[in-house]
Amino acid sequence: MNNQKQFGVWMDTLNATVVGSDNSETGSLTVLAHIKGEEASPGSGNKNLNNQKIMLQAKFFKEIATHLQNATHLHATGTGQVQEQFLHYLAETPQFKNLETTESTANRMSDERLVEFFAEKFN
Repeated sequence: MNNQKQFGVWMDTLNATVVGSDNSETGSLTVLAHIKGEEASPGSGNKNLNNQKIMLQAKFFKEIATHLQNATHLHATGTGQVQEQFLHYLAETPQFKNLETTESTANRMSDERLVEFFAEKFN
């Protein structure tokens, strides 16, 4: 029995899709969650806007991390640099300190194609 808890996350700055094994005997990969981040609302100055962006990004990352329970391996992919920032966030989080991570860049794809993409990465 494979005790690896492998997860994949496709993300951009406002959207994330988490893929992981279902809880069946076969442990086949499936989409576990779609997470939508919040945009900072322009309002009272650049400093406040920047602080709001940082706070909202931390909230977004924390929400994604709630779906990665007991993870041993994570492959993060997406269109920009946000996946790298997410991996840094996880590295600074005690429960993920031993998490093995890899990353790549990929355009948004259908849920079915995303599951196939991560299955290829994990085999």
